[in-house]
Amino acid sequence: MNAYLRFAILATSLNVAFPASAEEAIGTVNFQANCAEHLRPDVDHALGMMHHMMYTQALAEFEAVAQKAPGCAAAHWGVATSILQPLWGTTPSEAEITRGREAIEQARQTVEDEREKLLIEATAAFFEPETGQVRERLSGWIAGMEEAYQAFPEDLNVATLYALSRLTRALYADNPQALHDEAERVLRAAWETEPTHPGAVHYSIHATDADGRSANATKIVDSYGEIAPEVPHALHMPSHIYVRLGDWPRTIEWNRRSADVARDHKEGDATSFHYIHAMDYLVYGHLQRGEDEAAETVWKTAQANGPHQGNFPGAYHLASIPARLAVEARNWDAAAAVTPREPGYISWDKFAWPDGLSWFARGLGAVHSGDLDAAREAEQRMATLVEEAKSAADARFAVYLEVDRKILAGWIANAEGNPERAVELMESAGELESTVEKHPVSPGALLPPYEALGDLLLSLDRPTEALAAYEQSDQTWPQRYNTLQGASRAAEEAGDTESASQWRQRLQETAPETTRKTGA
Repeated sequence: MNAYLRFAILATSLNVAFPASAEEAIGTVNFQANCAEHLRPDVDHALGMMHHMMYTQALAEFEAVAQKAPGCAAAHWGVATSILQPLWGTTPSEAEITRGREAIEQARQTVEDEREKLLIEATAAFFEPETGQVRERLSGWIAGMEEAYQAFPEDLNVATLYALSRLTRALYADNPQALHDEAERVLRAAWETEPTHPGAVHYSIHATDADGRSANATKIVDSYGEIAPEVPHALHMPSHIYVRLGDWPRTIEWNRRSADVARDHKEGDATSFHYIHAMDYLVYGHLQRGEDEAAETVWKTAQANGPHQGNFPGAYHLASIPARLAVEARNWDAAAAVTPREPGYISWDKFAWPDGLSWFARGLGAVHSGDLDAAREAEQRMATLVEEAKSAADARFAVYLEVDRKILAGWIANAEGNPERAVELMESAGELESTVEKHPVSPGALLPPYEALGDLLLSLDRPTEALAAYEQSDQTWPQRYNTLQGASRAAEEAGDTESASQWRQRLQETAPETTRKTGA
């Protein structure tokens, strides 16, 4: 029995995705691994999948090469680096840490090339510390990638991974703009050298998936689906920019294509999270066009194609979609009926932010339905989750939860007869939201704070202030259906007929065939 067949049997028994064919289009990667020449295309394909953040597939492909050629240091490095996943805020399990350390040790024993040695040591710096804090692990990898880039700045794979490390550092930096600037420069230079390099294209999207940057690289963004037409994440990634721009038809189209491909990708017995990830973005796009029935159909289809992968993205989307459907439609009965911590096969204790989304929707439904006891219970549960999230891999999780908690607390204060306190809480939520970027797992907030503030001020018969709140929300979350509808109503009630007409026109362009009936 040859080594590749033995690996295939092992991969099946461990529920590991079997490697894709090296013939599958993934863009242009020419790593020139210090391995047997006939194995270099396999290493290139695996590295391309890693650049596409198809980490499970990359891991399986690198392992297949390592089985064939135990002396290929790049394959062992790829096994470890595929576990790293720097932007996703995931905490590796003890088994994954052990696996990464073993791969690094094998890589060190076989490496001869200086470039590969630097990459191996960068990844080693992630796995070697004895710490439960992912941020501490990432800092070593970030420093190692800087050393590798200084030594080999012209190498496209080193350069693009270095840019990824800059974006990773930006997650925790007081001044992320400078890091995004540097990453954009490095990635654009790589893209101009090789326009079909998957790292140059993919990481450019992450570099511009930030406030004020979304229009910086639309040409690069639009090229992604042609580079890797059968890679689910490649087909999804352009929508990160289109949700920032409020371009819902493109958001819908890209994610429909991604979901169609991802549906057949399995992680053991579960459907890969790339599928439910695309479906949540698809739901969000339909809702912003007021296409509530289409969004509901997407959710029913997604449920029928489960069970879904139980990692952080899977948990997030399985919580967010039912919550989003209810809150966007302002269907408060449905929101109050949202059941937290479903489905039961998800380990919800690991995922405070996703758990909090259900409680947020449930609390909003309760407070708008007059059940203050249930609303207060939800708000208290969210406060507990905020504290739990402070020790999460991604420091932003606690902030996202606290923004939502403040919004819910504001509605509770209003229901208790304290509207000024309600306004203060929602303004505070908006200020807090401005301190973090949108997380890439999410297409958008369930209820943006300034949109919520606009709804509140309208209910208090303060339309001029409400219009200002909607305008502010539109700057961060453009072309949202409820923002446009709320702004047009606020302008009309304020007697600003010209502004009301402009907002109605934008709403008509965004949702030309829909007139959703909603109310705060």
